[in-house]
Amino acid sequence: MRQAMEIVGTATKNSAAFAGMLLFLLVANGYSHAQSRWICSWAAAQQLPEPHNSLAADDLRDATLRQVVHLSIGGAELRVHLSNRFGTAPLKFDSVHVARSKSPASSAIDVATDKALSFSGRTDVTVPAGAEYVSDPLAFSAPALSDVAITIHFETAPARQTGHPGSRATSYLVHGDLVSAAELPEPKKVEHWYFIAGVDVKAPPKAAAIAALGDSITDGHGATTDGNNRWTDVLAQRLQAGKAKHPRAVLNEGIGGNRLLLDGLGPNALARFDGDVLVPAGVRYAIVLEGVNDLGTATREGEIAASEHAAMVRRILSAYEQMITRAHAHGIELIGATILPFAGSQFYHPGPATEADRQAINEWIRAPGHFDAVIDFDKVVHDPEHPDRLLAKFDSGDHLHPSVEGYAAMAQAIPLSLFAADVPRISGR
Repeated sequence: MRQAMEIVGTATKNSAAFAGMLLFLLVANGYSHAQSRWICSWAAAQQLPEPHNSLAADDLRDATLRQVVHLSIGGAELRVHLSNRFGTAPLKFDSVHVARSKSPASSAIDVATDKALSFSGRTDVTVPAGAEYVSDPLAFSAPALSDVAITIHFETAPARQTGHPGSRATSYLVHGDLVSAAELPEPKKVEHWYFIAGVDVKAPPKAAAIAALGDSITDGHGATTDGNNRWTDVLAQRLQAGKAKHPRAVLNEGIGGNRLLLDGLGPNALARFDGDVLVPAGVRYAIVLEGVNDLGTATREGEIAASEHAAMVRRILSAYEQMITRAHAHGIELIGATILPFAGSQFYHPGPATEADRQAINEWIRAPGHFDAVIDFDKVVHDPEHPDRLLAKFDSGDHLHPSVEGYAAMAQAIPLSLFAADVPRISGR
């Protein structure tokens, strides 16, 4: 009996020692899954560029394209998403480098930080038509709110381009393979992004991303080129300055002219909701600011019947409900943003019936039991004496898009407490 008890005791001690050693090894090796997670820090909604926003085919033959992106949160590792979403044939990227940008308004990089990305261990990658590729993780110091230059060399021009025309950022193009050049010599300059969809960083386990789905008001029409002063940029700055308990990235998923119900400049918002809200790494919150282009387009060529107004409003509200359902299925809180006033618009010419539609939609957005929370942008930017119009100081001049001051006011009005929860606060609808 004593011998049996000694054997059991020895086995117990050995098991405890083994368990302790295993725990030590896991801690010593960082056990990365418990210590950090990938979070998308920067993103751009992809679309098929219109002819006047596309590069000429000769521009991308044996060419180097350098594009600067502005991160929201930072990390010590990153990975880059390349997109051929609207391509009709496989697209080869001969090499892709990242480096710290010296200035968003210049092609100059800090060459000491220049590194090549790899894809399954190779420095070149061929992306199938309609697909996106994520690079291998790369050790790279990327502070919050820093600018990163992504430089691509193409040997052969793509059959069809994918990009984001409303970059509000300058991109630089030269012929030859100059991916590591400190500065590109006499580059062609364009204010568009091409073939880049996102940048992820390794962040603490409770970090999260906020996806902002919208049209040109989110995309930043009227913002300063290379100034990073869209309302989403100002929100990212506030989240950093506020020393939030957990890092929160802000992803600008706006497309100029975008609509909820119909395609236009880019796919309709329902069609792109999955790719632009559900797919990016770490999204826990999403803000929806869509609808003004649906309202404006409906009556741009002339008034429509009351029954058509009612049907359009009903379809817009149904689209919101679809987004809420999809978001909740993925554990994402969906925040509704009220539609801004646009009476006097030089493009849409809305009348009283359109304004009544906007008010009805905004009342639905504000009502409890629909979105998980509400950001009342309408209340922030409208003229109190003329609620159907933007306040003059917040008007860019076209009576549709806010000014830079207006974008700042929008961002300042967003309660940061909306993004403070450790876990989603979803009602279960």
